[in-house]
Amino acid sequence: MRDVNKRVAVSEQLASVRRNNFDEVCLGYSLADAQEEASRCLGCKNPKCVAACPVSIKIPQFINHLKNGDLLESAKVIDLDSSLPAICGRVCPQESQCEGACIRGIKGQSVAIGKLERFVADWSRENNIELVAPIHTVKGKVAIIGSGPAGLSCASDLAKWGYKVTVFEALHLPGGVLVYGIPEFRLPKDVVNQQINNLKKLGVRFEPDVIIGRTITIDDLMNKEGYGAVFIGSGAGLPKFMNIPGENLNGVVSANEFLTRINLMKAFDSDYDTPVYTGKSVVVVGGGNVAMDAARCAIRLGANVKVVYRRSDAELPARAEEVHHAKEEGVEFCFLSNPVQVRGDEKGWVKDLECVKMQLGEPDSKGRRSSEVIPNSEFIVPCDMVIMSLGTSPNPLVVNTTYGLTAEKWGGVYVTDASGATTRTGVFAGGDAVTGAATVILAMEAGRKAAKAIDEYLKKILSN
Repeated sequence: MRDVNKRVAVSEQLASVRRNNFDEVCLGYSLADAQEEASRCLGCKNPKCVAACPVSIKIPQFINHLKNGDLLESAKVIDLDSSLPAICGRVCPQESQCEGACIRGIKGQSVAIGKLERFVADWSRENNIELVAPIHTVKGKVAIIGSGPAGLSCASDLAKWGYKVTVFEALHLPGGVLVYGIPEFRLPKDVVNQQINNLKKLGVRFEPDVIIGRTITIDDLMNKEGYGAVFIGSGAGLPKFMNIPGENLNGVVSANEFLTRINLMKAFDSDYDTPVYTGKSVVVVGGGNVAMDAARCAIRLGANVKVVYRRSDAELPARAEEVHHAKEEGVEFCFLSNPVQVRGDEKGWVKDLECVKMQLGEPDSKGRRSSEVIPNSEFIVPCDMVIMSLGTSPNPLVVNTTYGLTAEKWGGVYVTDASGATTRTGVFAGGDAVTGAATVILAMEAGRKAAKAIDEYLKKILSN
């Protein structure tokens, strides 16, 4: 008899195989395995998993339909609250959200909610299921800046409610961080493209190669182009550096640049004329999901990779699954260490990284322990490439070119309340542009809240 406290295992590529390709690591459930895992759900009357989901997907209901083999109804339930289920099922930190609140997790392993969401979403995609019919009644025009998860989520809700929505994207392909930041082996681009095509079927229009603040301004969109409201979901793509000696050497890059070249410009494919330099011995500085993505990409490009992180294994902010996969694929970790200087050779290229040993101090207000330098603990890490993955901040261009818009001191768009309203009437913001780099699902939550606020705002205008 099967142990209901353990998950049904999901199939994956072997580490020895996947470290040599960019194909998706997780192969997903079969129908039989998905239904068996769904049967572990207790169907709680007061489901804590729903409360822990930023977009409040009705988890017990969609899982119950899946268990009973009614995949269409399962997909319909998810679609009520999420416009990007195939994406969220792959990249959301379920372990700290819905799955972290699952009652099954008290005595055993929580229900694999994310993998089940992915299964249902993939079934819908593979069977060309259209869950929402296009609405032809146009209530007004809304401009969305940025086609990442916040922008797509906001656009989806507004389009379903009958608004004429245009999404402006600075790059040549829509998807934002979903296409330029997350590697193919975690999130296949055809999955993202299908979710975007669903929005196009709802009437959402995408305008690529438009840099708001350069190509056109928000003031022009509202005053000359007739947009009644604007949502800023431009993300946080400005990389941070350590400001240590040697950061300007050849071979030092941001994780953003490295991943963009690989994901959006196909630098790993010899058929594309957009190569990316990858050293033989690569050091990635940082411990978040982006650091894991950069390290795992470098492994696939043939490098020996070491992650340098100033805290311990227990404090790593990256998802446990991504860290586990990185270790399986051969990424080494150098914990309680921090760079102080990048050293170069006579030709101006990286030759090694000087680091110091760290020790953990007292927890801060959020419970995260500080890291402190151990005196006289310098050591050298040989390498010929350093990838800095230290977080990102919003580009100030949008705020600086928009009348009446205010920024936070650290660079994010200032919002006056949880709806995403800004100091400029009719302009709303959400996602990483407001909070700094965060998760896909939190950006989606912000996009949905802003969509509701935009709907209420435009209804008031039309009623006057």
